[in-house]
Amino acid sequence: MSRSADCTVTGLGLVTAAGPDTESTWAAVREGRATARRDPELRGLPVTLSCRADLADKVPRHSPTLRPDPCARMGLAAVTQALERAKLEPADWDPARVAVVTGCSLGGMHSAQVAAARFAADGPASVSPYFLTGYLINMVSATIALHLGARGPVLNVATACASGATALGAARDLLASDQCDIAVVCGADAAVTPSVVTGFAQLGALSDQGSRPFDTDRDGFVIAEGAGALILERPEHAAARSAPHLARLIGYATTTDAHHLVAPHPEGREAERALRSALAEAGVGPGEVGHINAHGTSTPRGDAVEAALLARVFPHGPPVTSAKGALGHTLGAAGAIEAALTVLALREDVVPPVAGLSEPDPGFAIDLVTAAPRRQETTVAVSNSFGFGGHNAVVVLAGA
Repeated sequence: MSRSADCTVTGLGLVTAAGPDTESTWAAVREGRATARRDPELRGLPVTLSCRADLADKVPRHSPTLRPDPCARMGLAAVTQALERAKLEPADWDPARVAVVTGCSLGGMHSAQVAAARFAADGPASVSPYFLTGYLINMVSATIALHLGARGPVLNVATACASGATALGAARDLLASDQCDIAVVCGADAAVTPSVVTGFAQLGALSDQGSRPFDTDRDGFVIAEGAGALILERPEHAAARSAPHLARLIGYATTTDAHHLVAPHPEGREAERALRSALAEAGVGPGEVGHINAHGTSTPRGDAVEAALLARVFPHGPPVTSAKGALGHTLGAAGAIEAALTVLALREDVVPPVAGLSEPDPGFAIDLVTAAPRRQETTVAVSNSFGFGGHNAVVVLAGA
């Protein structure tokens, strides 16, 4: 695909455990402030730490849909912010030329939890008829589309923890193929429920001490909730309406390990191929990359594989950060949230520190940002996202 596939980022919005808006989330990440807390709803489980976006009183409850799950409400809140920043009003656009692409890995797990509890306690008649409209994995995209009146391509992608980044790539392709002028992209997941936490704990993936990406003592991720939204437009469309120009999405690539259902390939071969392919599509060499937003989940194996591939691809050692130390791992939302954070970092010429990182693993030959944000004039940055199932997605962003 040629550089004609470049698209303009005109808006972004965030909802995380750090707060209900972009400003509060960016402040926590920029300061390296962890948001993990003991979660009373997880009492009695092997892991009780979470980054819950407990924002029920601050995110939209009412929409043209029927009782959206917290996952969809967070997505709507992030999209609303993104549209405001992009200076877009649904009343002013051609709805047939607006796409909605979401990345969601699990669907409405809060709705599923409530339905399962009611079924077990009182039988089938107690289950709400709105259960499926809250639970189904496509309902985030459907809810957003219905709320906005968007009638272009509307879809959800599910590539586990790479979903948000994969959604950006899918939206970029819709724009490049002239199927839309505007793509509303949103990654959202709200899966801090006892069943999901237990599942990850049984896999040995979670930490009950804290998220410490790339640290010697890292022992797993902290599960989190949240949503990130970005508005992508064809450059000529954005220019015609004098839209805000926050950044450019100039490269994207995706591969699959086909190695193991949950473990990354020990040599990171396909993740590396995705990274090199995204750079090649962007038309930039590794030496032109000014900083890297790593997937950096704080798992022993995952961080080791990613650190090794970063050292191979970027011998000049650009600064590396990971937002998951501050925000936890938001699963399918992570790729979109971290792309939005990368846009903010590019705009401010700063690389946030890795929250929770006190003693970098001495085996990692990468330049990890610790303790405080680092001033760094950057033209091009990379955001990595990897997911269970061996999914790899890499986004290359350039400053405005």
